[in-house]
Amino acid sequence: MSDKPSFFAELKRRNVYKVAVAYAIVGWLLIQIATQVFPFFEIPNWAVRLVVLAIMIGFPIALVIAWAFELTPEGLKRTEDVDRATEKRGKSHAWIYVVAVGAVLSIGLFFLGRYSTGNNIAPRPSETGSSIPQKSIAVLPFENLSSDKENAYFADGIQDEILTRLAKVADLKVISRTSTQKYKTAPDNLREVGRQLGVSNLLEGSVQKAGNSVHVNVQLIRVATDEHLWAESYNRKLDDIFAVEGEVAGAIAEALNAKLTGAEKAVLAQRPTNNSEAYDAYLRGVAQYWGSNSQEEQEKAVRSFQEATRLDPQFAEAWAALSRSHSVIFFHSDVTPTRRKAAEDALAEATRLRPDLAETQLARGYFQYWVLHDYKGALEMMRQLRNSWPSNPEIHQVIAFISARLGLWQESIESIDRVIALSPRELFPRDQAILLRLATRDFSGALQSADNALQIWPDDTNLRGLKATVFQALGRLDDAQAVLNGVIPKIDGYDASLAAICYQARLTRDPAIAIKLLEPLTHGAELEKVPFLLSWADLQLMAGKTAEGRALFERGRHILEKLTQEQPLNGELFAALAFALSELGERDATLRTVDKYAALIAGDARSESQAEEVRARVLARFGEKERAISSVERILAKPSDGQPPLTPALLRLDSDFDSLRGDPRFQKLCQEPVK
Repeated sequence: MSDKPSFFAELKRRNVYKVAVAYAIVGWLLIQIATQVFPFFEIPNWAVRLVVLAIMIGFPIALVIAWAFELTPEGLKRTEDVDRATEKRGKSHAWIYVVAVGAVLSIGLFFLGRYSTGNNIAPRPSETGSSIPQKSIAVLPFENLSSDKENAYFADGIQDEILTRLAKVADLKVISRTSTQKYKTAPDNLREVGRQLGVSNLLEGSVQKAGNSVHVNVQLIRVATDEHLWAESYNRKLDDIFAVEGEVAGAIAEALNAKLTGAEKAVLAQRPTNNSEAYDAYLRGVAQYWGSNSQEEQEKAVRSFQEATRLDPQFAEAWAALSRSHSVIFFHSDVTPTRRKAAEDALAEATRLRPDLAETQLARGYFQYWVLHDYKGALEMMRQLRNSWPSNPEIHQVIAFISARLGLWQESIESIDRVIALSPRELFPRDQAILLRLATRDFSGALQSADNALQIWPDDTNLRGLKATVFQALGRLDDAQAVLNGVIPKIDGYDASLAAICYQARLTRDPAIAIKLLEPLTHGAELEKVPFLLSWADLQLMAGKTAEGRALFERGRHILEKLTQEQPLNGELFAALAFALSELGERDATLRTVDKYAALIAGDARSESQAEEVRARVLARFGEKERAISSVERILAKPSDGQPPLTPALLRLDSDFDSLRGDPRFQKLCQEPVK
């Protein structure tokens, strides 16, 4: 038998194993430094790849050197000579320390990278200065350079398509178009715009469309230094505009060192349709959808999406957008079987064509939520979609709405805060942040949210109404009045200041100020608007003008009965009708209407609390003390979406509950601390 050692024994004797382990640890350490530290200093991605390549090439070289040589204080010597010297003075264990230190540093860098990059979307206490994520961007409105100014929708559509693709990259924080639309294409103070939007980078651009030719010019700017990170010009035919959108989004991701998955790369490069006319109609619909504030304007978007699907029946995004538009109209203003079927048919076609498409899944979530009221199914869909479309504030907003309706109030608040982080200059989510905190009786949080929003929109009447509502819930009527002084509410659409002004009159039992403020608005068609009509009627009754008040309530009843026949599934109409009937003293009709309202919104935690409050007020007005107090107990025991929610302070002040004041149970409820 030969005494010659085996190959593996020889590897061990020559320290090749030790070198391999040490090299792997140190190599891993260097890769961690490159991937976590290089982006901080804005070193491009090619440098990171070069480091990784060098480490890979160096590994076999290191093993060869380890076989033949060993580094000593006297220099590089052959392994055989070192072995003889080592036998005389004992073996060195320095390599163990190298491995241990390298391992500790590697682990430290891993967790540093994991928790410093984290979720770029999550809201931060203050996204100013160095706390603003480096991989964050806002796409400013693209300038329309076309001679035909009617092509402005096309520039808006290109901007929105680039933004949509970027929003699907998980490693980026992308601000919504609703927050960027107020800015001009090339703002003067980039740093201030970046601070307001909470981003480190801005994309500016222009679009010129002439016939079938399109010229697109874009530039990416680092706001802190006014440095142009990347710029490009594209001259393409309309048929090839999709490639431009994908190239721009990909170049931005590269410039910001964003890590792209294979799925994200595919999304950036996708081509939605081969029909340029269909795409043109689709872009027009997108601009109309985002610019709509009424059913009439939303119908224009519907017609544009219908035209896109007519021109290209295989255009899945257009079918999905059409379904979403129908679902939104159904929920807000047209709760009819015809509208429901239109939303369902468009969704079915989008699903047949591209069930995996994010836009199709978003349309399904809208249909489940807005139309079917399948809250659990819609929430599951939106949670899944959030992973593939993380910077889309619509998704987080719908999650906030659905969570509240399922009684998941904390998730709802966290989701609406994410919306604000992605859309910091949009008013609507700010309103919702106040309302959700009101519902959970987090009054200090609601006031803070209101003050934050009022710093941006100091004259917004709805915000001032919401802040006054918080003070009313706390029983601080002087503070509420100070906020409302000088406010003239808007009559078109919902305005919290109208409700706050009228409720202040009820709580103070003095309608004079409210009547003086609102009387100029009673001339003309305003009294045909149900919320204002009922509020004005209530003020007349409070002022002792019984005949005038009853006549107004009769008019409101007539309008609402007609509307409920047209929209038998619209619970909000039944709530308003119950209020009118109770003021007219029709007990049985009122209670039947309340029952109808409660049945329509069963399973909706947000609306159920409103229905319970309507029931409590109605029962108290009709002197049914036991049932009314039981309703009040249920309201106080959990979050309530009343505006404001009932509190002990309101129970002490609100004239609706005067009939309960002598009851010990009620008096105890009035003394409980605010939760």
